[in-house]
Amino acid sequence: MTAYEAARLIDVSAVRTAHTLSDIEIVVNVAKKYGFINVHSLPCWTHTVSELLKDEPNVYVGAPVGFPSGAHKTSTKILEAKELIADGVEEMDIVMNVGKFKNKEYDYVLNELNEIIALAPEKVLTKVIIEMNCLTDEELEKACQLVMQTKADFLKTGTGWVPGDANIPRIAKVKELTKGKIKVKAAGGIRTREEFDQLCALGVERFGINTNSALEIIQSFN
Repeated sequence: MTAYEAARLIDVSAVRTAHTLSDIEIVVNVAKKYGFINVHSLPCWTHTVSELLKDEPNVYVGAPVGFPSGAHKTSTKILEAKELIADGVEEMDIVMNVGKFKNKEYDYVLNELNEIIALAPEKVLTKVIIEMNCLTDEELEKACQLVMQTKADFLKTGTGWVPGDANIPRIAKVKELTKGKIKVKAAGGIRTREEFDQLCALGVERFGINTNSALEIIQSFN
């Protein structure tokens, strides 16, 4: 694998509370320079990122729905998704309602995800964030089953806002449970080339890695 090939697997982001336009511009410029596949920002910046990337067809515009808790009302998440699509989003990372899920309100969670995913045009990829570090082993299995009932393109392991390390054994379990029926995006606590290599070996198709760590990882290929 080359540095560029590694970059094509990694989403970089500026989604922290205090991130400003200058922070977003830095991440966009890094993505352009190294070829990272996606730049995520918080929803109020999506149109801005779309404009910054309009001449970069190989770097996609990403944004979250219901971030970071997933506990917005369904109508709010639907409106947010519609606004993101209007603003030029190309990949939406949708936070599952983890509290409702843990309360075993599975129909609520599934119906909400289906409603949001159905809004996405064919060219817009969707990822469902299950927030793996909040789930028991039994809940993890159920969450994988539930997400596979949707038409999402990816199952994403976490937002990166819940404490925890890369948790490679649990990501391995996600890959085992999903059996290649849905792509997996590993996110949260991934910091090193060793972790990146281990997850690649497991067949993880996409990564969410903070920009500094992502740079260190791809530069290690040189």
